[in-house]
Amino acid sequence: MSILPDLIDETTRLIFAAQEQSILMRVVGGLAIKLHYKAEHPFFARKYGDLDFVIEGKQRREFESFMPSVGYSPHKQFNLLNGAHRQIYYHDETEMKVDIFVGAFEMCHKIPLENRLHIHPLTIPVTELLLTKVQIIEFNRKDALDIASLLLNVETGNDDEKINLVRIAELCGADWGLYKTTSINLKRVEEIIGGETADLGESDRNLIKKRIDDILKTFESMPKSLAWQMRDKVGTRVRWYEEVEEVAR
Repeated sequence: MSILPDLIDETTRLIFAAQEQSILMRVVGGLAIKLHYKAEHPFFARKYGDLDFVIEGKQRREFESFMPSVGYSPHKQFNLLNGAHRQIYYHDETEMKVDIFVGAFEMCHKIPLENRLHIHPLTIPVTELLLTKVQIIEFNRKDALDIASLLLNVETGNDDEKINLVRIAELCGADWGLYKTTSINLKRVEEIIGGETADLGESDRNLIKKRIDDILKTFESMPKSLAWQMRDKVGTRVRWYEEVEEVAR
């Protein structure tokens, strides 16, 4: 097997190659969060093993023709069964996996992204980037640190240059399950960065906690749909998320 490419270089290569074909392709996941760092912090350092992207559903067919042209082969069976929502490709030389979400990021919860991919030149919007991390049910320390690093590097506010509280209210006010998982995981992040092993200065901790509080206060005041209110009465007695299975090669 060949040596894996530098993932940031490969990310930008693919995005710009797609752009030349008028295809919008944006990176998601831990590597996308790293692209928003203002400065490297050793507490958040970690390795990245593969790539994840989102494309618009209306460009699905063009994208399927594009990937082989840049050195990636499809997981034919998976793509045949799931291609309208999610696709998988492998780098021809190294067999590195690339996960493609079509029109939305859909795992434990669904984060719609159609017509939102133009906002940042490389990554999905920071608001949705945050939500793709906090929607994880089997949440671990790595996920918590990714979220903490994004909250440290990007301020909260009411526009798409920031973690957009208006957009969070729109999505979580319509989806009780997404709201619930996000609430649980933000509190876990707060616990982890407040722990004795968290090598963060007090000012950094306070800034992350302040931005978590901004989101939690948004939940208190956001308009809630009738379906949201009805689901809230049921609570966690009924499973509120989708179970995600690993994809076999």
